[in-house]
Amino acid sequence: MASHNSSLGFTSLAKLSSGNLLAEVDIHRAVVSLKLRQNKKGSMGQFMTPASVAQLMAGMFNRLDLPEISLLDAGAGIGSLLAAFVEKVCQQRKHTSSLRVVAYEIDPFLIGYLHQTLELCERECEDVGISFNYEIRETDFIEDAVRLQKLSLLNSAMPTAVNYATEFTHAILNPPYLKINAHSKVRELLRSIGLETSNLYTGFMAATAQLLKASGEFVAITPRSFCNGPYFRDFRKMFLEMMALQQVHLFESRQEAFSDDDVLQETIIIQATKQREKSSSVIINTNCGANDDLIMSHSVPYSELVNPDDLEQFIYIIPDKISQQIVQRMELFTCTLKDLGLTVSTGRVVDFRAKDYLRTNPENNTVPLIYPVNLSNGYVEYPKITKKPQAIVHIEETANLLIPNEHYVLCKRFSSKEEKRRVVAVVFDADQFNYAYVGFENHLNYFHKDGRGLNFTLARGLAVYLNSTLVDAFFRLFNGHTQVNATDLRKLNYPNLSQLLSLGTAIKEQFPSLQEIDELIENQLLSMSNLSENNPIATKSRIDEALQILTQLGFPRAQLNERSALTLLALLDLKPTDSWQLATLPLMGITPMMNFMAQHYGKIYEGNRETVRRQTVHQFLDAALIVANPDDASRPKNSRKTVYQIEKSALELLRTYTTDEWEKSICTYLASVETLKKQYAQEREMSRIPIVINGEFKTLSPGGQNILIEKIINDFAPRFTPSGKLIYVGDTDEKFFYFDETALADLGVNIDSHGKMPDVIIHFTTNNWLVLIEAVTSHGPINPKRKKELEVLFRGVQIPLVMVTTFLSRKAMVAYLADIAWETDVWVAEDSTHLIHFNGEYLLQAYQREKK
Repeated sequence: MASHNSSLGFTSLAKLSSGNLLAEVDIHRAVVSLKLRQNKKGSMGQFMTPASVAQLMAGMFNRLDLPEISLLDAGAGIGSLLAAFVEKVCQQRKHTSSLRVVAYEIDPFLIGYLHQTLELCERECEDVGISFNYEIRETDFIEDAVRLQKLSLLNSAMPTAVNYATEFTHAILNPPYLKINAHSKVRELLRSIGLETSNLYTGFMAATAQLLKASGEFVAITPRSFCNGPYFRDFRKMFLEMMALQQVHLFESRQEAFSDDDVLQETIIIQATKQREKSSSVIINTNCGANDDLIMSHSVPYSELVNPDDLEQFIYIIPDKISQQIVQRMELFTCTLKDLGLTVSTGRVVDFRAKDYLRTNPENNTVPLIYPVNLSNGYVEYPKITKKPQAIVHIEETANLLIPNEHYVLCKRFSSKEEKRRVVAVVFDADQFNYAYVGFENHLNYFHKDGRGLNFTLARGLAVYLNSTLVDAFFRLFNGHTQVNATDLRKLNYPNLSQLLSLGTAIKEQFPSLQEIDELIENQLLSMSNLSENNPIATKSRIDEALQILTQLGFPRAQLNERSALTLLALLDLKPTDSWQLATLPLMGITPMMNFMAQHYGKIYEGNRETVRRQTVHQFLDAALIVANPDDASRPKNSRKTVYQIEKSALELLRTYTTDEWEKSICTYLASVETLKKQYAQEREMSRIPIVINGEFKTLSPGGQNILIEKIINDFAPRFTPSGKLIYVGDTDEKFFYFDETALADLGVNIDSHGKMPDVIIHFTTNNWLVLIEAVTSHGPINPKRKKELEVLFRGVQIPLVMVTTFLSRKAMVAYLADIAWETDVWVAEDSTHLIHFNGEYLLQAYQREKK
């Protein structure tokens, strides 16, 4: 155990600007992750937290201004999470007076990095006058937490004793993800505090929660799998009894949170407070990844997240209005499997245990053995050419593994990582098998009636229901992993017997398509409900279709998300129930796109609209799927008036989606995309603004401030800085359009890309001045704040700085007159022969009047 204590005043060490602490720690994380990936990470269950995730988690705490804060990080690693927390505390307007950190870590390789991180945290706290002390506990967290709990029980009879078991006001956690053996020491330790669990991460969560003070805050990033299923029942009951969930954060892609480590487990972040009383509602936030600042936020009643009457205490995460509507529709079905007289069980044949009795193909004395690979298009394909055995010997030793050859419904227990459907069900038609018995492999669930088969029509109806988009979408709300357990299927609501038989009667020999299934559910089971007007299945299906289109168009993974799908639909003005043939090509800006998403698809995003432009629209432009400003090619891309439109040949393509022409059309379109890109590039090039810099012909991107920059170069510079040397010119599309770095360095300045450069820089060699010029169109003039920024940016220059704000017209200047800084100049392009001096104390003089 290592500890450190420091009572700090306001004496400042080398100052770290905001974000530098975590940035430095994240460099160490990248190095450590690489090394761990090369050797032992799998055995330790360690995945280092990226800075973006750590910042997101630290930002979820509500009470960071307590007089005294004590933080627990139970699996600290190199300290990324605690560094993000410390950085957040130091940024608060009202500072805490004392911050104590206890970090657990047992890996000697990581402890050295952890010491460095905590020393950086100490400096950050010293900078703002926070008393900081820390302790690294180089011991097993579970073992120590159990020890502290027992110590607390011993001391509970002593009123003056310190309660070491509840000493923390805050806890932040990225626990190890590792299965634990039923007979292991850690399993016994967790049992001793009342928890039976099969994975280390829930053990860490429970033990951490127990160490919090009353009203203490808890933020953790974990797999989502604890939200449902029998394996985590004890954990849910324990955790939800002592903690009240406040926020849940979801990532749309399971690959984003730990993208450096190829983690495919679906992860969530939860924020909870240690109290028995539950809040009235819980905030559910969703975004594409931790670096995405566009967040979809939704508030749900606590009772909808966790039903107090549910003995399993499943956690239903409802991220948006569509999901809420799906839940409402499922509530219309009130039957359980027990009500229907049915049950569901796991296939009895565990192949590695029965390998001596398995056969590649059917033989004498064998019966069919059905694997998930045999499930195809609503029925069972048997036998099938596959590596899996297709038969099992029928003898006394295997009799208990087999069931009568009758009609059943089979459901996959596992879906692949990114499979479209989570619930995949088929009908086992006994009439297709001339056998008395059959075997179902352990990766299948089968629906039956007291161990015997189902009525064939009922089996068909049940399979149709289970394959519906409604069931699949509902299942995903509480199932955060790829397993479909029998317990999960028992928890579902089902239509009544007559409704299931009606579904079964409606299908013919060929199993219906997904679209046909969803229409059957809507028309036969939901048409009489008062929810029929708002069809969440149509909405979800339309978003899925748009995603499929983007996938087929070859967009990279970063753009294959719901936001991109919605952006495409907005640009087509395509509502959930419109056919693709009704797609149009409106002119649309970013804000109208977001309004469309909210109005027609119930997706309300919070955050900067620029995220849509940078992370979706920009890529659509690059792919020539859309064009910018087709109504005015001279309008700059960064104008607030910028509009976008689907490219016309892309529109024709998209109108063929769901028709027989689609496959042919998309092949033709993809072959022409490169030609389209060149065409639009040429059109934009023709609109560019020509200028000459130091005798070299160049072109600026069209419109906006570049119109003014052209006038600065051609009108202002020859008149007011004759023979001056042009050092820098910015551009709407390209920050460093022209930059004579050597010339500026010779004047004593080295500028990095983080400094906000003026639009034009001229070295007026005659007077030996450096003239800094701002072109005002959409951004403001050189006001006192900007003047100070420029003075700091060019502090290395040994010659005088002259600062000039320029406008296209007097009318444009009027709105900014009150903002312009003293000791600067103003030039108006329409009165190009004159300057307005805001430094008149040097230029007070009499002007000679013209003679009439």
